[in-house]
Amino acid sequence: MTPFSRHPLDAAILNLGGAHQFSEAEQSAIKKLPITIRLFRPQQDIVHENGPSTQCCIILDGWTCRHQSFEAGHRQISSLHIPGDLPDLQSLHLNDPDFGMTALTKARVAFVPHANMHRLIERFPAIGTAFRREAQVSAAIQRAWLSSLGRRDARGRLAHLFCELYLRLGAVGITDGYILPMPLRQTDLADAVALTPVHVNRTLKDFRISGLIKLQVRKLEILDWPGLRAVSELNPQYLHQK
Repeated sequence: MTPFSRHPLDAAILNLGGAHQFSEAEQSAIKKLPITIRLFRPQQDIVHENGPSTQCCIILDGWTCRHQSFEAGHRQISSLHIPGDLPDLQSLHLNDPDFGMTALTKARVAFVPHANMHRLIERFPAIGTAFRREAQVSAAIQRAWLSSLGRRDARGRLAHLFCELYLRLGAVGITDGYILPMPLRQTDLADAVALTPVHVNRTLKDFRISGLIKLQVRKLEILDWPGLRAVSELNPQYLHQK
């Protein structure tokens, strides 16, 4: 569960606001969007690859991913999404998604028709600017992932992913010190960093022996943030959190 219990879209408002503080009227308009909330079980599809899209989704609870699938049954996870994320804003303009979206954990997702999103943008230009900024940050994260897969070794890839998730979860209040939820299976991590589950397991063991992290049941504790960040060579500018 997340700390956002007053309204389902509170986390999305916090995430979208960034450096911009939404006015009361803007926040109220977002909260009045007609949303349909659906519950998804782990590994259930949310958006089908190459299928038509007439609505945007907002992650309320749980973790989801975007991915592309291959005929042999493999998939490459191209992004991870946490509460407050709007992972398919591009569907406002490109309504034939070239990716699939799947729940990695139990997930609660709100769906908003494109027509209502367009009307919201017309009435409140600042919200439209926030949507465009969110889409640009998503593209920046994609570039960072591409660079990580192309140039980092296994330790660097996994460390970079953990550092990114720590910063993103912290931005919406879902961390406790250096402890963050980690519901991902090793197969999920492998699909995200383009390694085998065996290689991920060895790398996690190396991190534990080195005193960088401690993995508990569905939790990750970063024991040495400077050390983990050094391994990752993280430059957090791409997250644009300031």
